Parts: sequence; structure tokens; C-alpha cells
Amino acid sequence: MNCVQYRRSLLEDPQHRDTGKRRHVQGCPECARYTEQIRAFESRLQHALRVSVDPRSGNRGGRPTARVWPVRWLAMAASVAAAAVIVGSLWLAASERSLAAAVVGHMPEEPQAWSNTDRPVAALKLEAVLRDAHLRLKADAGLVTYASSCSFRGHQVPHLVVQTRVGPVTVMMLTHETALTAMHFDESGYQGMIIPMPHHGSMAVLERGAAIDMHTVESVALQVENALDWTA
Repeated sequence: MNCVQYRRSLLEDPQHRDTGKRRHVQGCPECARYTEQIRAFESRLQHALRVSVDPRSGNRGGRPTARVWPVRWLAMAASVAAAAVIVGSLWLAASERSLAAAVVGHMPEEPQAWSNTDRPVAALKLEAVLRDAHLRLKADAGLVTYASSCSFRGHQVPHLVVQTRVGPVTVMMLTHETALTAMHFDESGYQGMIIPMPHHGSMAVLERGAAIDMHTVESVALQVENALDWTA
């Protein structure tokens, strides 16, 4: 069971008792945190939907007064609104986690991209890969040694590799994917970030193995972001 399968099953049944699911979450810190979020949400949702009405609020004829109904319905509306906000927040978090899992799942398709080399990709090829995304890279983007236009979730996106002093870091420009906040991830031997790019989708930056720490990933992300030149 991978992370995407686990999280989908968790949304269907937050109080799962399946042995395979328990085994997965015990070995995956990210999914363990996600499980805590989902179960905390379920608890808050149940609490928010508990609306108590004082039986003494009615008049002597047993019918509610004109003042009581608005109060009760406002309480119910507030509870539903709070639940909607919580559901929306968790849906967005799940969507971003799913995006990170999709990026990680794409990595094995191009193992040659991870070569540790000092040979830059041809300038014309890099330009062609970035053109459809309405992008150019300034000279201070770093040493780009790999560039490919990849099919990702139904769109062609630029897939680049930037060399650092401690090894290669992959950058994917996800111009059709929206992220509201920066998110770190660590799964299946890869760690990285999903970074929102206002009006231009998002950017994924990741590395594999233990040679590069998250600080290096963040530095490369900032370096590339500052070197982006949007042409449209």
C-alpha cells in the first residue's frame, strides 16, 4: 500500500482497523501526521454538529417564539459553516499531499535525470522545454544539466535538474497545479517542497537520498524562483 492509497482509504474510514493500513502508517511519519489531522477533524465535526436547544425556550402554548427560531438556526448555520471550513481545509491539504505523491511517482520514469555531472544542457533545448510554459531562465538559475517536457496529470510541464555542491536537485514547473501554501514532503526516498507560484501554478523541488538536507532544497527553490522570467 502506498501513501495515496492509504490516504484515500482513510478518508473513507478514519477509524480503520485494517492490519495493512496500520502497518503502513507505522512506517510512514507523513501519513501518521495526516491520520491525526483527519481524526481531529472528525472529532471537531461531530462536536460542531451537536446543536442543543433549550426546551424551556418555547412559550406557554408550546410553540417557539419569534426570537427562538433565529437563534437556533443561526447556531446550526454556524456549525455547518465551521464544518465546511474544516472540510475545505482538509480537502486542500489532501490535494497538496496527492500532488506531492504524484511528483514522487513521476521520478522513476526518468532515472537518467539524476546524473551527477557538470555538463550543462544545451541552451536551445532548455529554451524549447520552457517555451510552452511561457518561461525563461536567467543566467543565475544555477547549472541546469537536464531539461525535458514531461506529461504530468494531462499537461506538458518542464522537468529540470539543477546541480548543487552536494548533488542534483529536480525542479518541476507545475503551471497547471495550484498550491495555496508551501508544503514539505518526505516519502519513498524523496524529500522536497511544493511551492505556490501566484498566477503561475506551483513548483516542485525535490531530491533523493540522504546527501542533501531540506535547507539545500529550500535554497535551490529560492534560487530558481528568483531566476524565473515569465513571458506571459
